[in-house]
Amino acid sequence: MITVEAYMKAMQTIAPFELAEPWDNPGLLIGGGDREVCGVVVALDATSAVIDEAVEQGANLIVTHHPVIFSPLKSIGADSIPWKLVQAGISVISAHTNLDIAEGGVNDALAEQLGLTNVRPMNESGLGRVGELPAPMESAAFAALVKERLQAPAVRYHAIGDKVKTVALCGGSGGDYLADAIQSGAQAYLTGECKHHIWLEAAEAGILLAEAGHYHTEAVIVEPLAKRLRDMLPQAVVHVSKRCTDGVSAL
Repeated sequence: MITVEAYMKAMQTIAPFELAEPWDNPGLLIGGGDREVCGVVVALDATSAVIDEAVEQGANLIVTHHPVIFSPLKSIGADSIPWKLVQAGISVISAHTNLDIAEGGVNDALAEQLGLTNVRPMNESGLGRVGELPAPMESAAFAALVKERLQAPAVRYHAIGDKVKTVALCGGSGGDYLADAIQSGAQAYLTGECKHHIWLEAAEAGILLAEAGHYHTEAVIVEPLAKRLRDMLPQAVVHVSKRCTDGVSAL
């Protein structure tokens, strides 16, 4: 019998929960550790579609990147995700910034997807990576590479005149770490989303800024995470969600 606690121990090995930022809320957020797990779905988010998918797969545990409970709850309505999970008898383990920071986590998976070498932490907190492209690239070529490798609908970027070789990155909402990317000596910084003033700061600093979408800069971790869980728990039945999307369309 594989219990929820066994998956918690596996996740602690993969992405130690103590690595998480103080404001974060990772961990076992729905359910109890002694419950037997029949099957698992790994996804970025525990959406209604993913809950339905888990039910259809006979899975009673969802492992997510984004915490299913983040802000304090004042009520739990019948149409809320926590209510649906409890009603369906599904437990949830979430690994958020700890999975961003951990070796082999979100940002390492993102760097690997882009083919970067000599990958190292971008800052002291570990929320980012810096690596080298196989060869220097023009701004447009780099944006095209990101779009292709991440299968992103669109990539917004601020071009620079020089070619880029050293790339800093942070999946998800990494705009606030632009200063760290500049400090690292990178010529380009890739993240999922950033605010308007970050674009202006990047232009002033002369660094290529590329934005490929929160979902697409983090979805790269789902397959590797599922594989690691299967390797650590050989008897486990672990599915990769096919219904977790960002729900966004682009023209």
